[in-house]
Amino acid sequence: MGQPIAMFEVVSSEPSRALSFYTELFGWRAGPSFDGYTLIDTGAGEGAVGGGIGPSYAEGDTGVKVYVAVDDLDAAIKKAEELGGSAVVPPTPLPEGYGTFAVVTDLDGNAVGLWK
Repeated sequence: MGQPIAMFEVVSSEPSRALSFYTELFGWRAGPSFDGYTLIDTGAGEGAVGGGIGPSYAEGDTGVKVYVAVDDLDAAIKKAEELGGSAVVPPTPLPEGYGTFAVVTDLDGNAVGLWK
């Protein structure tokens, strides 16, 4: 069985505008916020994938990405690199016990989040 999608993320140069757009469009609920980043409850019941909407920190980082749950961030980064991808964000702890994430790119330069 493959690794599941753990969450999604929307990164915007105007995160409050993005938050209003997505919550109004899909009826999602905004949850806790920290440092301009808001957690999202999609409210779709058991097995639903939640996410976050937050600010852009660098040119070209806006967009939507998925985060895949992995057992070992370092091993997943190493495998991505062996397959021709690149590590772009090293393992980084999230606040308040929300886990740790990293970001790699695929062969086309698409960002893919890893989460543990």
